[in-house]
Amino acid sequence: MRTGICITLKPADRRRLAALARDRNAPHKHVWRAEIVLLSADGVGTNEIMRQTGKSKTCVWRWQERFMQEGHDGLLRVKSHPTATPFRVQ
Repeated sequence: MRTGICITLKPADRRRLAALARDRNAPHKHVWRAEIVLLSADGVGTNEIMRQTGKSKTCVWRWQERFMQEGHDGLLRVKSHPTATPFRVQ
């Protein structure tokens, strides 16, 4: 794991993330985000998290950081970004 990344989960947060990771009706992207955080909290290294989730290093780092800054709700929220092509009304 990168230096400076230390994810410590409260029991309630761990239960909430574990429930999300097991939820068969949750969007897949929410499931793997929860898995990244749970594995990080268990002290699993970045390379192993990448192997288990099939995600890139930058993706793992992004979701570790987002969870540290915003908590559980940050994993579910989509950050808005500008579209590649502007919408034109004709």
